[in-house]
Amino acid sequence: MERNPKLEVNIKRFIELIDVKSLPKFLIGLVLGLSLVSTVAGLVVPWLTKDIVDVMTVKTLDLQTVLTLLVAFVVQSAVSGFSTYYLAYLGEMVVAKLRKRLWHKTLNLPISYFDRNRSGETISRINNDTAIIKDLISQQLVSIFTGIVSLFGSLAILLYLDWSMTLVMLISVPIIFLVMRPIGRKMYNISKGLQGETAQFTSLLTQVVSEIRLVKAYVAEAVEQKHGEKQIDHLLRVSLKEAKLTAVLQPLMSFVMMFMLVVIIGYGGYRVSTGALSAGDLVAFILYLFQIIIPLTMLTRFFTSVQKAMGATERLLQILEHEQEDVEAKSSAVVPAQPIHFDHVTFAYPGHDAVLHDVSFTVQPGKVTAIVGPSGSGKTTLFSLLEQFYHPVAGEIRLGDTPLSQLGLREWRSSISYVSQESPLLAGTVRENICYAMDRDVTEEELERAAKLAYADEFIKNLPNGFDTEVGERGIMLSGGQRQRIAIARAILHDPQILMLDEATSALDSTSEKVVQEALSNLMQGRTTLVIAHRLSTVVDADQILVLEQGKLTGMGTHQELLANHALYQKLVKQQFKWELQHDIR
Repeated sequence: MERNPKLEVNIKRFIELIDVKSLPKFLIGLVLGLSLVSTVAGLVVPWLTKDIVDVMTVKTLDLQTVLTLLVAFVVQSAVSGFSTYYLAYLGEMVVAKLRKRLWHKTLNLPISYFDRNRSGETISRINNDTAIIKDLISQQLVSIFTGIVSLFGSLAILLYLDWSMTLVMLISVPIIFLVMRPIGRKMYNISKGLQGETAQFTSLLTQVVSEIRLVKAYVAEAVEQKHGEKQIDHLLRVSLKEAKLTAVLQPLMSFVMMFMLVVIIGYGGYRVSTGALSAGDLVAFILYLFQIIIPLTMLTRFFTSVQKAMGATERLLQILEHEQEDVEAKSSAVVPAQPIHFDHVTFAYPGHDAVLHDVSFTVQPGKVTAIVGPSGSGKTTLFSLLEQFYHPVAGEIRLGDTPLSQLGLREWRSSISYVSQESPLLAGTVRENICYAMDRDVTEEELERAAKLAYADEFIKNLPNGFDTEVGERGIMLSGGQRQRIAIARAILHDPQILMLDEATSALDSTSEKVVQEALSNLMQGRTTLVIAHRLSTVVDADQILVLEQGKLTGMGTHQELLANHALYQKLVKQQFKWELQHDIR
């Protein structure tokens, strides 16, 4: 038989994906053993039926033969039930383990991966593609094993019963494989396309449902309906291609099987009439023929499932083989109370022009460093580099004398708290959001103290269930100011030594801003703080202000120094901080 290197590689990758070596050998052996017993019992039934038919022709009935036949039926049914359960158990266990691997991998993928891949597509791979793998394991793999045993067992018995009739039947086998091979290749390509379209549709659903308020606010239901229907039509077209192949394959297989059955019955009837074959032999031959037809039909389904699984395997391995962050790596100890040095740092997102150009400055420990500049000047990118979401393409960032790349990632990020203008909250209670990612139990006193310092205690007390009130998806049940104060309470509870504030008050009204500013003042005490801000009240008292312009550091100093000699800073003060500057003068 001609080798198929691509198929061999795909099978090898599939075995690697499901991690066969780690599967419990006892369970695999049990499933195979039960399936084998069920198959052997199934092979006994036609032979005993032959004896009964032959006995009935002479009008005597052997009770022992009938009882043996009944036992074979019972054994086959009972063992088949156990085999089906344990096979499903094995499939569910494999897919659960695979999903855990994928989930662990997804959580440790770098931010750059999510920049290039839609979250909905990743969700589809973890959910839908693994279900295809499960179907192959729990529905097809052992079934094809028992089918092959049944196939060869039946063939051996048929050759014993009547070799000439068996050879006539075997003529159809090469025809089946010649038909299945080109159809299988097409099925593989269509299956990959179908999984890709399913992932894109899942991505669209995830995006639209998660941003449903934006859709409704801009009356975009018709637009999104059009996008969704277009994606559904794409999915329909690919699904119909698969249906066409199935529509060709299954009737073709049925035709071959029925033709073979008609030929065998006709030829067998002739053999019985000549006395070369007994009536019982013919009945047994037909029953064994079904024992062959069923595995061949299963082989067709197995072949289709394998092609789908190969496509799913390829997509899942793209995630598992992607470079990931080594969060658990043990490197140099993190001592946050040291200066942070940006030394000639240049950075560009993949496929884009540089966002930062040769930026150098030092953040002193325990001091407040404010970063200002027009939108798109690279302020938030500085924060992303500090968190090691990305790495500079040139230059270096150091904590003291140690490059950030040599620090333990988990320990470094644990020393930082990041409060952004979006104040992301998870669906759950106020308590769960404030205590998010704490690696120990938080006492009620600690929780209340954090809420108090964040000026969140008063509004939390007025909520229906206090700290146990549900905040809704993304915290939608709370106002912007309330979400900000919960985020600040979370940061206070984590007690970071380095604090990063990304325009934390820019989206708030003046009343909420005043409360949040007071909460931030509590949070900033004694911590190394970096602030991105458009509000003068946030930066006027900073120990150091950095001015970024088109990715370049064009100014550095105090508020008074920059106001005296930096044109862009003067412009920012007049245009963006005008009201606050007037308010400050008054």
